[in-house]
Amino acid sequence: MRHACFCRFALIAFCTGLVLAAKAQSKVEVTRKPNEPKVNIFIDNKPFTTFFFTDTLEKPVLYPIYAANGQAVTRGYPLAPRPGEPTDHPHHIGLWFNYESVNGLDFWNNSFAIPDDKKEQYGWIKTDAITQTKSGSKGILSYTALWQNIHHTVLLKEATSFIFSAFGTTRIIDRTTTLTAEQDVLFKDVKDGMLGLRVAHELQLPDTATKTFTDDKGNITVVKADTITTGNYVTSEGMQGNAAWGTRANWCMLYGKLGNDTVSIAIIDHPANTGYPTYWHARGYGLFAANPLGQRIFSNGKQELNFMLPKGKSVTFRYRIIINSSKTRLGVGEVEKMASEFGKSK
Repeated sequence: MRHACFCRFALIAFCTGLVLAAKAQSKVEVTRKPNEPKVNIFIDNKPFTTFFFTDTLEKPVLYPIYAANGQAVTRGYPLAPRPGEPTDHPHHIGLWFNYESVNGLDFWNNSFAIPDDKKEQYGWIKTDAITQTKSGSKGILSYTALWQNIHHTVLLKEATSFIFSAFGTTRIIDRTTTLTAEQDVLFKDVKDGMLGLRVAHELQLPDTATKTFTDDKGNITVVKADTITTGNYVTSEGMQGNAAWGTRANWCMLYGKLGNDTVSIAIIDHPANTGYPTYWHARGYGLFAANPLGQRIFSNGKQELNFMLPKGKSVTFRYRIIINSSKTRLGVGEVEKMASEFGKSK
């Protein structure tokens, strides 16, 4: 009986793969107007996301991000607040990549809310060039950026490439980021990092308790309870809900009702990444993050990394973000197939 169930599951996964493969890829358009600090990405002539790298932000972000049904899967606050949504953690904007402790500088928590007398403790990521934009069955956006302190001293040079693709109701973002050290750099083993996504209010996990969060500098954030949320996490290792937080897995998926559909968001770690499989800093209040470099807090002190990048050396991180909108959530077999394909890519 157990063998028969496994065979049925394998058959379903195989057939699903055939269906996905049979769907034609959508047209992706990557456009930028001269001198504007943003790049727009369209799929089949509909907005998908925008890459913002304005000097008013402490880091570049993809924001907002839309599912195929037109629903924004990212929270509006703080750039375009929506009625009734949470206003905690103002540094959580769209999809971003940074870290809490880089030679002691906090790139993760920096935002407009940090007082001027504390800005010395924080870092900025400044985009210095858009190096490629390409449209087609796959869209490409590449840029370079500088990780620097308040005095513009550079710690890291970043080179990032996004590949955007779509088929049917599925949208995919493949991100490859290479960091090169301009000086000896220590990524201290800490909680907040590294690839982060702040999701729409409806995709938070249901919670009836108000919670308080304090970062390593004593800044306190209160997240209020509400009852309109529908989200749930599931990982490749079978962890669900809040139990996904602090566990290691090849991938993690968040799903919930958004508009008339169920939206699924899966983030896939690449086997070549440092710290693979990553720990998931997946909070119920809507922070969905992969942190491969912060291991001590997630393992209750059993592991510790403190990743060192000597001057002149580079490290590369690759992630796949999948966004699907349909009547039901993405199946485990579908995510496994896309994770396997991504894992074989170089």
